[in-house]
Amino acid sequence: MSRFFLALISTAVLFSPVSADEKSEKAPDKFRVKVTTSKGDFIIEVTREWAPLGADRFHELVKKEFYKEARFFRVLPGFVAQFGMHADPKIHSQWVNKKIKDDPKVAGVSNKKGYLTYAHAGPGTRTTQLFINYGDNARLDDLGFPPFGRVIKGMEVVEAINAEYRQDPDQGQIRSKGNAYLKENFPNLDYIKEMKIVKE
Repeated sequence: MSRFFLALISTAVLFSPVSADEKSEKAPDKFRVKVTTSKGDFIIEVTREWAPLGADRFHELVKKEFYKEARFFRVLPGFVAQFGMHADPKIHSQWVNKKIKDDPKVAGVSNKKGYLTYAHAGPGTRTTQLFINYGDNARLDDLGFPPFGRVIKGMEVVEAINAEYRQDPDQGQIRSKGNAYLKENFPNLDYIKEMKIVKE
């Protein structure tokens, strides 16, 4: 599992130079997002105090429909399901350098099963990529991976996401070609049809 962990750190934001930190509009203290996928629906509840900057960015991206048609391009049973690269490389390129500062670790909040966290390539490099934990990944807690939400309904859908390609999709190719590359080479990847903010 160690090589999977290293990949999570080193390949989340490929070839993107460091840039000025970006800020998003403040999100509500708590909000829920319904995620409609090719496998079914699940609901995420975000708690802003866990990771304020991460929650703000996610709220912004959901409102902008950034994740529509995004593929779950890295799915490792027992570890994570990762997504967050835009279907259109032109749009994705607008976000790769919009990095946000790190959120500090919050006591009692851990990378447990069903918790949602940003993938990154080192300190200060979070942008749009996310992963949902498939198990207890507490070893990530002290390494700059603070969760900001959790799946509160439909975890069985998350666990059913197609894992046949594991981490074979190349992020450099996704970045340059978008879904055209994924559809041609990994046609069975599950994907997000829609994300929308819903009432509790």
